[in-house]
Amino acid sequence: MFSSSSSSYAALSDAELLIALCTDDEGSFTEIYQRYCYQLFTVAYRKLKNREVAEELVQDLFENLWNRRASHEIAQLKQYLFSALRYRIINYVKAQQVRAGYELYCRLAGTKFDTTTEDTLAHGELSAALLAGMRKLPAKTREIFQLSRLEQYSVAEISGRVNLSEKTVEYHLTKSLKLLRSYLQDFLVLSLVMFYYF
Repeated sequence: MFSSSSSSYAALSDAELLIALCTDDEGSFTEIYQRYCYQLFTVAYRKLKNREVAEELVQDLFENLWNRRASHEIAQLKQYLFSALRYRIINYVKAQQVRAGYELYCRLAGTKFDTTTEDTLAHGELSAALLAGMRKLPAKTREIFQLSRLEQYSVAEISGRVNLSEKTVEYHLTKSLKLLRSYLQDFLVLSLVMFYYF
C-alpha cells in the first residue's frame, strides 16, 4: 500500500508508479504527471511552435494513460510517454497537411475556402475516404493500423495483442500507410477535378 504523501510518491521509481497506477492509485498518476508533463510539453512545443496545441496533445496523452491504466502493458514509462507523444505530433502534423492541401486544391479550383462550410465538408469527405481506404486493407493490416493510429497502442503493445513479432507489426504499419497515402492522394486529386469541372 502506497502512502498518500506526495514526497513518498516522488521517491518511487517509474516501474513502481506503474504498478500503483494499475491499481487505480490516483497519487501515482499525479506523480507521473508532475514528473513528465513539462518535459513532454517542451518537446511538443518545440516541434509545433503552438502552446495551445502542445498542451492539448499532452493532456490527451495523460487522459489516455489514466483511462487505459488497467490494460496498459508498459515496460519503460518514459520511453512509452515520449513515443506516444511523437505519434500524436505526427498525426497532428499530417492532419494539418491534409487540411492545407485541401485549401490549396480549393484555391486552385477557384472556389473560396471557408473555414466553416468547406472545412466541415472536407473533414466529412476525408473521413469517408479514409474509412473507405481502410476497408480495402487486408484484415490483419487494417487491425494493426487501427490499434496504432486510432487507439494509440505502441508497436510492442500491438505485438502482444495480435501475437506477431514487432518486426511484422512494423511491416503491416508501413504497408497500411503506403496504401492509405496512395488512396487519399487519389481522393484529393479527384476532389480537385470535381471542383474544377463541376
